[in-house]
Amino acid sequence: MTIDPAPLPAGLRALGTSDTPFTAVLDAAELPPGAMRRISRGDLDILLANTSAGLVAVDDRCPHMSAPLSIGALDGCIVDCPLHSGRFDLSTGEPVRMPTTGGLDPDGRYHPTWSAAGLPPKEDPPGKKAEARRLTRVRRIRYYPVRIVDGRIEVALPV
Repeated sequence: MTIDPAPLPAGLRALGTSDTPFTAVLDAAELPPGAMRRISRGDLDILLANTSAGLVAVDDRCPHMSAPLSIGALDGCIVDCPLHSGRFDLSTGEPVRMPTTGGLDPDGRYHPTWSAAGLPPKEDPPGKKAEARRLTRVRRIRYYPVRIVDGRIEVALPV
């Protein structure tokens, strides 16, 4: 099986990966199309995803409040966060849908709280929690260089 890595979006390469060696993390056969897998090395958790655009390696943390994306759902290149229903495009690093808690998008634009279909409207009573939600910025996803060598997925991990 051959899995092509997706290109790294410009400017979204994870810090500390420019000059690091690649580390074998998984047999490519263990990550079929549409699959996601969490790989942990020390205190670093990486999400490997075989998306419709190719293989990606990103932090296994939602860029909103750090929930593990690996327990969310993958649809093509879009991963759903299991915590606040945010959706993120693994081919671009951009949010596709802001989390239910609202807040600032990567460019600093404010988005209000919202409720998923069928749920009552989300109240946002005034106070420090509401202020914190309004000031929480959703970041762009950061990528780790990934490649396949001799049937093994390798990722450039920072040292």
